[in-house]
Amino acid sequence: MARAYRKTPITGMTKADSDERFKKAEHRRERRKLKETDLTGETPADSQNLRQPLGHPKDGKRWYDSKRFPQIM
Repeated sequence: MARAYRKTPITGMTKADSDERFKKAEHRRERRKLKETDLTGETPADSQNLRQPLGHPKDGKRWYDSKRFPQIM
């Protein structure tokens, strides 16, 4: 892949290598919470309310100036 290069100047804002461990832990925690709820009398909690967005190791993606940072492209 000698000619492979980034075409869009968007990159992730992170120092983390991967999200895999965080995602596994979050899904495990969500499943545990859903198993704890008694489904006969209660409605299950919304999965959006169970998540912790501030604990995420990545901060999303960002546009950058490709002329100032050519090494990323």
